[in-house]
Amino acid sequence: MNKQIIFTEKAPAVVGPYSQGVKAGGFVFTAGQIALSPATSKMVSGTVKEETEQVMQNLKAVLEAAGTNFDNVVKSTVLLADMAYFAEMNEVYGKYMGANPPARTTYQAGALPLGAKVEIEMIAVVGE
Repeated sequence: MNKQIIFTEKAPAVVGPYSQGVKAGGFVFTAGQIALSPATSKMVSGTVKEETEQVMQNLKAVLEAAGTNFDNVVKSTVLLADMAYFAEMNEVYGKYMGANPPARTTYQAGALPLGAKVEIEMIAVVGE
């Protein structure tokens, strides 16, 4: 099995021993994305909606660098600092995922990196 590391300057640089994404076996697996600006490597501060918007832009960049897009996402995992953020996150997430959204799991996390309110990771089909 070939494993290809995905990197794009259009998404935040990694801050540890992980990759923005990994392409393998016809899929791309993204790292969890929080609301880091690729330009500044700083958190976008604001509402859950604003954070989710940046997260989705970061994920879009990684998916595109891997040769795929939101239409090909088959599974996503959402981590929220508080389940009270669910409706606001869902409103923004839904704009990106279209009429045929992927399977999804949403958890409340005890804490997220850098005080983030939302973190999302995705698995998408590549090359179909």
